[in-house]
Amino acid sequence: MTEPVYIVDGARSPFLKSRNRPGPFSASDLATDAGRALLLRQTFDPPQLSEVILGCAAPSPDEVNIGRVVALRMGCGQKVPGWTVMRNCASGMQALDSAIANLRTGRSDLVLAGGVDALSRAPLLFSDAMVVWLASWYAAKSLGQRAALLAKFRPGYLAPVIGLMKGLTDPMVGLLMGQTAENLAYRFHITRREMDEFSARSHQKVLAAQKAGRFDGEIVPLYDAAGKVYAADDGVREDSTADNLAKLRPFFDRKYGNVTAGNSSQITDGAAWLVLASERAVEQHKLVPKGRIVDSQWAGLDPAQMGLGPVHAATPILQRHGLGLNDLDAWEINEAFAAQVIACERAWEDADYCRQELGLEGAMGKLDEAKLNVDGGAIALGHPVGASGARIVLHVLNVLERTGGKRGMAAICIGGGLGGAMLVERA
Repeated sequence: MTEPVYIVDGARSPFLKSRNRPGPFSASDLATDAGRALLLRQTFDPPQLSEVILGCAAPSPDEVNIGRVVALRMGCGQKVPGWTVMRNCASGMQALDSAIANLRTGRSDLVLAGGVDALSRAPLLFSDAMVVWLASWYAAKSLGQRAALLAKFRPGYLAPVIGLMKGLTDPMVGLLMGQTAENLAYRFHITRREMDEFSARSHQKVLAAQKAGRFDGEIVPLYDAAGKVYAADDGVREDSTADNLAKLRPFFDRKYGNVTAGNSSQITDGAAWLVLASERAVEQHKLVPKGRIVDSQWAGLDPAQMGLGPVHAATPILQRHGLGLNDLDAWEINEAFAAQVIACERAWEDADYCRQELGLEGAMGKLDEAKLNVDGGAIALGHPVGASGARIVLHVLNVLERTGGKRGMAAICIGGGLGGAMLVERA
């Protein structure tokens, strides 16, 4: 179980912001096009893969086992198993962790793993009342029965149920994910100004990274049916300053809250992939690894405080390897909400929290801001739920490669009261 797991290469699609209508690409389109471009630059042929594992939180009904659909569309052949995993916001990271398990046990040698979601295509649903009415309508056997049903029909039955809102509501505590961020803002005394300043910095970092070409080797351009090219993440805004963001109204708690659409991650479509290999596969195919995945960890916590998941998942990894927060050269903490990332930082600085919730002797300390999300995060890039866990692992490794750093951590909060983290090391 100690066999090294190498990251050979990785790529992602542009992250495309939802415009309140279905986006130009389905989830399988996004994953297929990004994955095909990644495979074309490898020294092996797609049918030589051991398996394809794809994380997806909201596959469409016609792409239920989307991992298999995409594997076949990419030309991996019928003999390469393709399968799908789901762990909410960390579905892409779960795909990587599933690949790690199979690589370390020898069941696989070469795996394409990643995540995808096309949240703009999340369905609108009928209400239960409308479904019952339709069932009665189709069961009616006479004009009289149908006339009686028409008399009982109410226009309110036609009001759509937004599937995405249901998916972003925790069924155990009855809270939207943004409401859990409000809980953290209250608990750690995070002000609206702090949230908006954090969010503005995320946009500024992404803009700087785009201008410097830091995403060029990471993003695979996409082309729609009309030939239009999508070459860059399109959710970032140059006018996202703290003062402009302060004008937005709270969305999740309209009376007392501070979490807005501007200091939350964007609803987005996107895909991200990594090629993972065993030492045998590296030698066989003469691969040149970018780095390796050293360790991973999952954690559970109160669903109403789910945003602290990165703290609970990353801390055990640090302890196992005798590392402090700033012994790492780069951190990626997925920006579900500005309040959530700030709360993670404050939890590590809080001696009481570290003792009571993490079982430590005292505070972990203050995370160096210069090492955190250096090229921005999901507030500016977007958060296609199934893809984000894979994206942050790929990007933290790219940051290490660019800066000459050695070790980095990718961590993510997960709806339902979970956290995930991976420690990576540059080759």
